[in-house]
Amino acid sequence: MKRRQFISQTAAVAGAAVLPTALSGQVKKNVPPPRLKIACIGTGTQGTRVMLQLLKIPDLLITAVADPVKEDTRYQNWGPYELRSTIRNAIGEPNWDEGVEGCRAGREPARQIVNTWYGKQKDLKYKGCNAYADFRELLEKEKDLDGVVIGAPDHQHAYIAMKAMEKGLHVFCQKPMTNSVYEARLLAETAAKTKVATQVATMNASAESTDKLCEMIWSGAIGPVREVHNWSNRPVWESGFTQLPAEEPVPEGFDWDLWLGRAEWRPFSYKYTHTVFRAWYDFGTGALGDMGCYSFDPVFRALKLTAPETVEAYANTAFGVTNLVPHPVNYVSHPLAMTAHFRFPARAGMPPVDLYWYDGGIKPPKPAELDEDGLGMPNEGLLFVGDYGKILAEFHGGNPRLIPSARNKEFSPPPPVIERSRGHYEDWIDACRGGKPPRARFEVAGPVTETLCLGIIAMRIGKKLRWDPVKMTTGVPEADALIKPYYRSGWEI
Repeated sequence: MKRRQFISQTAAVAGAAVLPTALSGQVKKNVPPPRLKIACIGTGTQGTRVMLQLLKIPDLLITAVADPVKEDTRYQNWGPYELRSTIRNAIGEPNWDEGVEGCRAGREPARQIVNTWYGKQKDLKYKGCNAYADFRELLEKEKDLDGVVIGAPDHQHAYIAMKAMEKGLHVFCQKPMTNSVYEARLLAETAAKTKVATQVATMNASAESTDKLCEMIWSGAIGPVREVHNWSNRPVWESGFTQLPAEEPVPEGFDWDLWLGRAEWRPFSYKYTHTVFRAWYDFGTGALGDMGCYSFDPVFRALKLTAPETVEAYANTAFGVTNLVPHPVNYVSHPLAMTAHFRFPARAGMPPVDLYWYDGGIKPPKPAELDEDGLGMPNEGLLFVGDYGKILAEFHGGNPRLIPSARNKEFSPPPPVIERSRGHYEDWIDACRGGKPPRARFEVAGPVTETLCLGIIAMRIGKKLRWDPVKMTTGVPEADALIKPYYRSGWEI
């Protein structure tokens, strides 16, 4: 394909994405609309961090929280007293949890935080925040909700979201959307059917940097893109288990059966819970699902990707020593590191493309253009390889630039063709009020999530998969058996 022909075709694709109209959900009256009443379901560390952000949005009012954990101090921080400091700064309480050892979270701390913050708002008549162990009880008793914000572990997302959508409630869901191919498809179809506003917490989907990346590629800056390399230094949580953890006593106030949800019952261990849930096939999605949901979003948008044709992935090898003899050991969880290769067909005037994933500190070969600039490979990143050059971006798609730097200096950015977002939360709120659908709605995040989950299945099986998105089959029986997860009785969807 000639460069001029490519630019012409990609410009036509870009033009189809232009959305010049004003936000239809924007209120034009002088009187602000009533706050949307929402419930936060899942108030561990990440759920609490998100809840703190939501408290500051005047369009929202948190009226209830739910979590199987009443209160626990064995959650994991991302730094010394990170969550406590975040809470203190957010609600203006410099002595919050003073003297408390560990990281305290759960439904009771969440209720206290909400009541403390709203209690300081003199112009707000607030009746108090209700707290529930079981989100199903919350959905039955909280009759005037407008939506829910899901911050539970990955394996709970789909069940909670389905029950909420069936009640006509809008849904903001923590990433990844789910850890199941079947559930990703089901959530997307249900969102389209119920017409509620949904949004996955891949905040970079609404970032201007993502728009600029798309516009660079659509303008023909590097010509047809043939390869994309995406690498991460995750996991930064305990992973790579080669045996199941020993049983521990269930802590007081921790409803272990409820926390398990659809997953097969097993004895309690903290090694399954809180941040570490990401490491287990039944509960999380490893580094690929946990972080790829961010980085794959701009890749899918820029290259108009849908479903991959083939998927193959491999984990690092683990070894043990018995009687002074080394031998391979099988992982019983997500590995310490893996690589994956996704092949996508031609679409929308763009050629077939290979998408490569690396995690656990593994990186692709450093491009010669970085050598020319005297730079090393970033710890995380995105690299687009086209017929006429390369674009390097941060992991989430931020700061996209041509390499080497000399070429980027000569580059004139194309004019904007994508209407900029008001913000990830703001777009969801607008959609809740009848505005246009947000960018990371379930129908859009679904194919991305399916692709990530297929990568995990390919890694677990160790075979190349040929994906049929209509039949939802891979051509490998043992892989097909993992498309739909196991459901305990009463948790089926």
